[in-house]
Amino acid sequence: MKKIYSSNDPQQIAMLQQILHRAGVPVTVVERGSALELMLIQPGYESVAKEIIREFKANPPNLSDFIHQQKSQPKQAQGPALWKILAQQAGVVTFIVFIAVLITALMQWLIAPTETISQLIFTPRGVPELSLGQPWRFVTPILLHFSATHLVFNLFWWWYLGGRTELAYGSGILAVVTLITAVVSNYFQWVSSGPLFGGLSGVVYGLLGFAMVVAWKKPSHPLSLPPFLLIFMIGWLLLGYTDILWVNVANQAHAVGLISGIILGFIIRFRDQQKASISRRF
Repeated sequence: MKKIYSSNDPQQIAMLQQILHRAGVPVTVVERGSALELMLIQPGYESVAKEIIREFKANPPNLSDFIHQQKSQPKQAQGPALWKILAQQAGVVTFIVFIAVLITALMQWLIAPTETISQLIFTPRGVPELSLGQPWRFVTPILLHFSATHLVFNLFWWWYLGGRTELAYGSGILAVVTLITAVVSNYFQWVSSGPLFGGLSGVVYGLLGFAMVVAWKKPSHPLSLPPFLLIFMIGWLLLGYTDILWVNVANQAHAVGLISGIILGFIIRFRDQQKASISRRF
């Protein structure tokens, strides 16, 4: 996220935020001391945001006129408004994977359970060898889920972590992190437990590790995560290695996903540091 405007006047910030939202510019407000800062969520909107702010500063609207205008405008349907909010929280890769998981759940639970699982697990059931002629199997177990709780839990964290990653680094980086963490976490889980496993959690832990590294000691970074969230996720991973939990947990997928995400985070952080160093020289 990038700061695009700052003010001590909450009404001014509220008006400008509303104007930017109406223009389709994704922004949020952060409080820093006595100041309120408008933060741009997606960098691609920066030029549009700057032009709107320039016009706002040149011709600031009257507060009472602005409120009257807001009240007089017809209310939009709830659906499009909700869609805009969701679109501001994620990108195309986040949406595609989210929908793919839901479609897979529909196929797996209601339409063709046996065929869906057979086609998407790491190797066909009962076959111990890797199916190099079917490369999709290295990734597709992330689409499978074996309970509603498992599905909802993973989709929530995918949306939260995947969406933030895509907004901060772009669809390409999210796709690369997803594919790499999926392949390595699936492989090691297969080595440990055999082919009958599934879930996005290996990728989710990969995204967690990625976020931990790229946002380390950067509290304003868009992937900076609350400490309680990190404690919960790491605690859940560790509990998986005990007999306390009442569900089967893909421990190797979680652990290897986290490690691979941390490694990718270091690569991206090093790349960003090199870019910053080069830009300072010039």
